[in-house]
Amino acid sequence: MATEAVLAFGGNLGDPVEAFAGALRSLRAHPQVTLGRLSSVWRTAPWGKTDQPEFLNMAAAIETTLSPEDLLAFCQSLEREAKRERRERWGPRTLDIDILFYGQGAIDRDGLQIPHPRIAERAFVLAPLAEIDRDRVIGERSVAQHMAALADEGVRLDTEATARVGALLAA
Repeated sequence: MATEAVLAFGGNLGDPVEAFAGALRSLRAHPQVTLGRLSSVWRTAPWGKTDQPEFLNMAAAIETTLSPEDLLAFCQSLEREAKRERRERWGPRTLDIDILFYGQGAIDRDGLQIPHPRIAERAFVLAPLAEIDRDRVIGERSVAQHMAALADEGVRLDTEATARVGALLAA
């Protein structure tokens, strides 16, 4: 039986749009994954480590028969294909893929926490997530309510990047 999962994508090195599109194509091609709703691409200020370029971020809903651990391993393989190097926490990267949700369940193990911690604190996650899953409840509030409470002006829609992702996926 398939489970809905929601993934967050981020990147600020190289061509994040190409990295997002490549990862989405790989997800779409995986026999145990069905690509679902996609958010727009959002341009966001760096978080945690602020002396780096702006990030691009987006979210995708998928249906999958992969276990959470296998989905994580697949996402990490996509990051490696995009030449991601894990040098510093919150540092620059070509591609970051986080599992925000896996069904309605919760997992808290070394290396895998679902729902992803700190979602409600991060406008760069909430903005794309609000487009595809605005009514999902995190804690006591919906994604849309969390986003409204942050009111982060450093998060803005990037229509050009969104169109490029769409064109690359259609090609």
